[in-house]
Amino acid sequence: MMRRIAVLDAPTNLGLRPPTSTSVPGCGKAPGALRDHGLLARLGARDAGCLTAPRYDPGDWRPGDGVCHAREISGYSTMLADRIGAIIDRGEFPLVLGGDCSVLLGSALAMHRLGEAVGGRIGLVFVDGHSDFRHPGNASYVGAAAGEDLALVTGRGQADLAAIEGRRPYFRDIDVVVLGIRAQDEYRLDLQAAGITTRPVPALRAEGAARSAQWAHEQLADCAGYWVHIDVDVLDPAVMPAVDAPDPGGIAFAELEILLAGLVDTPHCLGVELTVFDPDYDPDGAYAAEIVNTVVAGLAPVVAPDAVAPRLLPPRSAHPDPAPAGSDRAEGPAWAEGSGRAEGLNRSEGLNRSEGLNRAEGSSRSEGSSRSAEADRAGEASRAEEPVA
Repeated sequence: MMRRIAVLDAPTNLGLRPPTSTSVPGCGKAPGALRDHGLLARLGARDAGCLTAPRYDPGDWRPGDGVCHAREISGYSTMLADRIGAIIDRGEFPLVLGGDCSVLLGSALAMHRLGEAVGGRIGLVFVDGHSDFRHPGNASYVGAAAGEDLALVTGRGQADLAAIEGRRPYFRDIDVVVLGIRAQDEYRLDLQAAGITTRPVPALRAEGAARSAQWAHEQLADCAGYWVHIDVDVLDPAVMPAVDAPDPGGIAFAELEILLAGLVDTPHCLGVELTVFDPDYDPDGAYAAEIVNTVVAGLAPVVAPDAVAPRLLPPRSAHPDPAPAGSDRAEGPAWAEGSGRAEGLNRSEGLNRSEGLNRAEGSSRSEGSSRSAEADRAGEASRAEEPVA
């Protein structure tokens, strides 16, 4: 039976710096723009509503004051985790429409709660054009959570964001796979030193999107399941300039579609979030339409008639992190397979569908190649730098 998708809007822009002194980031408008192109109807998805974000107001924040909007982001993340957890408990597949990358804190909190409930660890596949790994240990100051989200969810940074509910880290370094960062990412050596597995764009393209998705599965083999974060700035600005920090050297839409399809084509993928699209840079809606086409095609395995219901694997490590005594979520959601039924949790079921993925990659190769070439050509052109997260 197919898995049902539930679409939840998370239109927060609290994690970004203002584009100008008199304006606010426009990515909070992204969920509405994507819905206007028929996203829910085309996915056959349930409308899980909208979690309205607090007002964007940096006030008298100054560099050195810590993360801007930290109190608001922390409260919003807790509520977002509640909403995501409720969707998963229904046996549905959450698609969270951000908003900026600070959305990841709410998703990460939900995943840590879930991992604790089932006695295992949840992993993260981080698909992003930037590592977002700025933290007090490698930068003179922090300020915009959307440029620091991966650092925060791996336990680096101020406790009111990195340790909500006393949980730190939400994801262990060894349970994170980073895909799509640029080859010269500022924090690539810090990721390497932390033991976070990465595959920058050149390696992703050399191996292919489908094989890269399968490789990500394999890196998280010791996790009970995983969450997928997608920042649309993983795309080259030649095909997707409607983001706050466009950076040449990204992938094409066809490659993102294949990558997404490979990542979700397993019952161990627990959900996806989409971030940083800014409709203010898309006046005619063309980029929104392209994103919707890509997401609908990429999530096709989730709603396929033969899709397998979501399933958490039992811990494979010798010393799994136990759920604390008395936890009211110790039994886990009703659909989660218990560790006592390990024989029924064949990891290859629904996971190793590389033959089908390779066919899909082959069918899209000509389109992807032409669009990639276009991206590479356009990426050579100089572009005024937008404010960075």
